[in-house]
Amino acid sequence: MRVIAGSARGRRLKTLEGMDVRPTTDKVKEAIFSAIQFDLPDAAVLDLFAGSGQMGIEALSRGAASVVFVDRSARSLQVTRENLESVQFAEQAQLHQTEAQSFLQSTAMQFDIAILDPPYRKGMHEKLLPLLAEHMADNGIVICEHETGLEMPQSVGVLEQKKQKKYGAITVTTYICRRD
Repeated sequence: MRVIAGSARGRRLKTLEGMDVRPTTDKVKEAIFSAIQFDLPDAAVLDLFAGSGQMGIEALSRGAASVVFVDRSARSLQVTRENLESVQFAEQAQLHQTEAQSFLQSTAMQFDIAILDPPYRKGMHEKLLPLLAEHMADNGIVICEHETGLEMPQSVGVLEQKKQKKYGAITVTTYICRRD
């Protein structure tokens, strides 16, 4: 696993081993970040279900101002911390070891971009999207990675589906926050 572009381009990242982890492929990661490249500079980013931190680190490498990494696993956050230190982005990061739902219910933070990649087939998108909507800046972007075949809603409160793209077994659905 590596950083694809930006100031840390080409740097290798540690990954987690095991069946609970499903790192985003380079192809999907490149597609996601190509779509939001002009929104990243100086953005406040949320990486829910951070895993090894590769998505948030990619955002920092491409100019995001800060990233909040949330994962319930201490092991995941330890690998994220090591990866952040190896690419020298630790100063721009906050790490929270908690459930995604608990984090969203207790934080007052606002985000320009949120990356949501929960475990598949657990119904987490429908629980988390309404909570996440409360923390998005106007015109903020929510990127949901999920299994192909999952029906994602056209809108959730102030979030409106903007785009959906399939990559084999993975689909990425993008929402934009409209508070008009």
